[in-house]
Amino acid sequence: MSTAEESVIAKKPVAKSWLSNFLLKEYEFFEHSLTLKSRIVILLAVLVLIPAFIFPLWRMTFTSNQYPDGLRLTIYAYQLEGAKTPSRDDLREINSLNHYIGMRPLLESEFSEFIWLPFAIGGLMILALRALVMGKMSKLVDVFVLFTWFGLYSFWSFYHRMYTYGHNLDPQAAIKVQPFTPPLLGTEQVGNFTVNSYPDIASLALIGFGLLMALAIFLSRKNTEV
Repeated sequence: MSTAEESVIAKKPVAKSWLSNFLLKEYEFFEHSLTLKSRIVILLAVLVLIPAFIFPLWRMTFTSNQYPDGLRLTIYAYQLEGAKTPSRDDLREINSLNHYIGMRPLLESEFSEFIWLPFAIGGLMILALRALVMGKMSKLVDVFVLFTWFGLYSFWSFYHRMYTYGHNLDPQAAIKVQPFTPPLLGTEQVGNFTVNSYPDIASLALIGFGLLMALAIFLSRKNTEV
């Protein structure tokens, strides 16, 4: 047997041992019981998420010389709502302006997110409480991973909606504008309007939920390393 063959054979048990130790360590981590501090943090995270059902997720303001006080659009987890005054409904006004540039009207019926989003948030709360009761690290990590995917998909879905509305313009519209994407976050000039788009209380509640779930994982993981 050559020296090279002996070297390969000698390395195989080492590689197998390293992999076995890694898998065993990960198994022990996921099977570890949550600490009391982690459970308290999970309960706090569930309570923090309640405002997501009540307060807006996002606010958009459209300001121009014609509307110096701004047209305001509020996005909840379950509906669109424009600011209302005795003489004006901002959502109706925005749709009227959109009509002139060939943009489809903003209709709740076209937003499937308003159907599944409240259920998704409620599902996260239930799964978090399940992790709290079962007290296993694996259940807690599952919730955090699901929340991460939920957050990324929701952010992408919002951007995709904005892109679609701003790029699918009617070529026969009275006013011709270049296709555009309304800002997802921040301030942008769209035609003669200054558009401001920022997250609101419900979005901050969702971010808080994610941070608290990460903290709960850290607290129990730290305990495994003691």
